[in-house]
Amino acid sequence: MREIKFRAWDKYAKEMVFAKTIYFGINGAECIVDSSGIIGEVSSEWDLEQFTGLHDKNGQEIYESDVVKLHVVILSPDDKVGFIEYSPKFGYCINFGDRIARQEYWAANDKHTIEVIGNIHENKELLDDGNNQD
Repeated sequence: MREIKFRAWDKYAKEMVFAKTIYFGINGAECIVDSSGIIGEVSSEWDLEQFTGLHDKNGQEIYESDVVKLHVVILSPDDKVGFIEYSPKFGYCINFGDRIARQEYWAANDKHTIEVIGNIHENKELLDDGNNQD
């Protein structure tokens, strides 16, 4: 069973925090308490991001909104850069702007390597023109 963990992007402090406690209401996650005891509201103050349960080639945990570099060993001379997002239909995907790579493609194939190189909040410049998120 995979470990369930969350982090959150603090929109005001412009930093990533790790969620210690998440409070849920009738509409889902409503507020978070981070590891230092600070409370923030989901959506208006913090963007909540879940751990995918996967690690990159360096052992780093992969979370939603991470910017990743995908290297396909066969038939792909160039590395592709995209960001992790969740799709109810396909699971965690890599969004390349004009297309996506489904989790079953990039997470379960030994001919691929993936590396976390940033996140969409702090490193938008790493994404190709079509991928930028606001």
